[in-house]
Amino acid sequence: MKTSQTQTDWLDVLKGSVSQDEMGRRARRGSQTRERLFRAAMNLFREHGFHNTTVEDITNAADVGKGTFFNYFPSKEHILGVLGEVQGAKYDKAAALASAQETRDALHWLYHALPAEAGSSPKMVRSLFTVFLTSEAVRDFLTLGLATGRTKLQQMFREGQSRGEIPGHTRPEDLALRFQQSLFGCMFLWTLQKPAPPLEAWLDEGFDFFWSGVTALPAKRSKR
Repeated sequence: MKTSQTQTDWLDVLKGSVSQDEMGRRARRGSQTRERLFRAAMNLFREHGFHNTTVEDITNAADVGKGTFFNYFPSKEHILGVLGEVQGAKYDKAAALASAQETRDALHWLYHALPAEAGSSPKMVRSLFTVFLTSEAVRDFLTLGLATGRTKLQQMFREGQSRGEIPGHTRPEDLALRFQQSLFGCMFLWTLQKPAPPLEAWLDEGFDFFWSGVTALPAKRSKR
């Protein structure tokens, strides 16, 4: 069964079950401003890259005062913390999908969903890789987010093994790490192609190669 690739508004997912009526006026206004700043930043990062986007660019695009930005984010880098929250929600959804359908379909969906904010922009992905490597604050919450994501992935691989969908000779912990390695490598190499190929097809090929390794039986060693 193929999982739908339709775009999800992940900021709405993060709001959970709290309705607008249940939020106070001030909290609702603050949530809307934070959301507007995040959306504006993501659009600018896709168009210009992270490093070529200033806080003033973001506040102008979001139509708020420059000082307002710092009421919500200590720095431009901290906007990526919201992106980390969005990624966490995707891991949660994938884990739920894996419990209801085949593990492969849930993982294939996640392989496409995690880089969705890139919006097919190699410039954005390259600049995000750079900030991940150069900013200690960003690296800290990225590392934490990846570790949390691997815990979800381990659960998914473990369920797949228990249902006989995945051979049991590789530990779920190792499979979870390899999933993230595969996706990061796939995205990095995609940014180096000129011109960049369609991202959806590129991700399909990367996932198929990863899955072929996951489901392969261990090779028998020849006796000498």
